[in-house]
Amino acid sequence: MVKLKKYNGFLKLFVIFLTLFFITSCSTKNYNLTKIEGKLLPVTEKASETPAIESFIAPYRNHINKDLDSVLAYCPETLDKSTGKWQSTIGNLMADVCVERGNLVFKAREKKSIDLCLLNHGGIRAILPKGNVTSRTAFEIMPFENSMVVMALKGDQILEMCSYIIKAQKAQPLSGMTFTIAKDKTPKNIMIQGKPLDLTSTYYVATNDYLANGGDSMTFFAKSVQKYDLNYKLRDVLIDYFKEVDTIPVPRDIRITEE
Repeated sequence: MVKLKKYNGFLKLFVIFLTLFFITSCSTKNYNLTKIEGKLLPVTEKASETPAIESFIAPYRNHINKDLDSVLAYCPETLDKSTGKWQSTIGNLMADVCVERGNLVFKAREKKSIDLCLLNHGGIRAILPKGNVTSRTAFEIMPFENSMVVMALKGDQILEMCSYIIKAQKAQPLSGMTFTIAKDKTPKNIMIQGKPLDLTSTYYVATNDYLANGGDSMTFFAKSVQKYDLNYKLRDVLIDYFKEVDTIPVPRDIRITEE
């Protein structure tokens, strides 16, 4: 029995010795990372599903799909941003809707009216297809979390805005303003709400927060006199508009002309 106790004591001391040895040796050595290996793990529809997780998610997915796919309005023809040189039906519709819906908030809050709206061609991410229009349609057209803002611009900045549109050579969504592109590629006959541009006046321009912060090189917005955040997402602007109309109108008026 005495020998067994001595043996156990010796064994404990030996284990402690090895532990201290490895700790000491590891702390005195420098280790360098020489290689990192990895492999691609594809995620496909064929990947196995976990029944428990799927059964938990299903009710929420079904509820969301029901909301997204409920019919809100009808579109008589497909509206596409690529069908026009200086303007498109979907772009003009979106800009018109922003002026209409934005004024409901702006007039109530600030006692002022939006004069015009400028959005960006690249911000339209899908067509508005012919047929039933749903909330999912709005999410496809405007998948970003951009909100509407109103920028107070002087007449000089409106001139810069027109010059930007000409230089960009894209069908930028535009509402409330018309102008002509002269042969020397400068804007002329600029009309805002049916009246000639007054360089001394202040105009209230609806846009989104991305462009208001200089996105797409729209630097003229940085020169605004004042900025008003309506806290109204552009996607919600579309959804609210779809809910209020039976058949979506197709804007065909010409807003930018060339000499």
